[in-house]
Amino acid sequence: MEVDCEGCAGCCVDWRPLADRPSDHERRGPHEPLDDVYNLVPLTRAEVRRFCDDGVGDALVPRLWTAPPDADDAVVVDGHRVAAIGGQPAFFVGLRKTPKPVAPVGTDETRWLRSCVFLDPQTLQCRIHGDDQYPSECADYPGHNLLLERETECERVEEAFGDDRLVDDEPPESVGGLLLGPQALGEKVFVHPEPGELTGIASRAAAGTLTRADRAEFVGWAAASAPGTTEHSESHYETYRETVLSTESWVTSAVEDWTAWATGDGETAPAASVVERVEDEAGAPGTPGWDAVE
Repeated sequence: MEVDCEGCAGCCVDWRPLADRPSDHERRGPHEPLDDVYNLVPLTRAEVRRFCDDGVGDALVPRLWTAPPDADDAVVVDGHRVAAIGGQPAFFVGLRKTPKPVAPVGTDETRWLRSCVFLDPQTLQCRIHGDDQYPSECADYPGHNLLLERETECERVEEAFGDDRLVDDEPPESVGGLLLGPQALGEKVFVHPEPGELTGIASRAAAGTLTRADRAEFVGWAAASAPGTTEHSESHYETYRETVLSTESWVTSAVEDWTAWATGDGETAPAASVVERVEDEAGAPGTPGWDAVE
């Protein structure tokens, strides 16, 4: 597997406002996301804990799904039929997206596009690439897609913009576990044990307006999950929920600043150099630039 990532960031940015025929691949199938976040990165339980322990638990966000009318297991919350396991709403935990001034997928003009909180808008590199925090899903991408013979984001970018991004489509032998089916429960697919506590939260998830308390609730249960089961550790739930509630990293200030400044998805944005004031000076990790990448 070989990919050309320089100047792309197609898997980190919602580039759909730039395309004539934008992809809607995340909203296909029987279980559609309740939100409209593009390319949410699902984290493992260990990764959720690591982000919290490293002081950036405020970078995490949950995803719920809608259940089709014929689904055997669903819970109705705020008028939404939420997919569930054993009567408990199922969810992922991923990385937050926020509007950023970026020029991805080979474009020249800087636009406001929803981007991963860890993407450096200037270099279009990940701020945690290669670190202990770097999610396994990102490290293996697009290896899982190639193994499953599914279209990659590289190919979607190629179709929309004409650049060659997927240079070699041979699946790598080193790709990690897929965590599909029952083995994902408690490791990548989590459940919320108290559906009645989600009143109001489901509507905010659908609207993309989750509060810090909402996010902390799900992160706490994810971190408290037991692999292979729907069981939880109450003490771990309380510990990690409180950790997220008390965390004030550079991520929080950056999301607040970008959200207040942004004028709309796809609209013209100021030069990406403003990131130095919004993210770098707030303590965001630096990136090496593409000259340092062999």
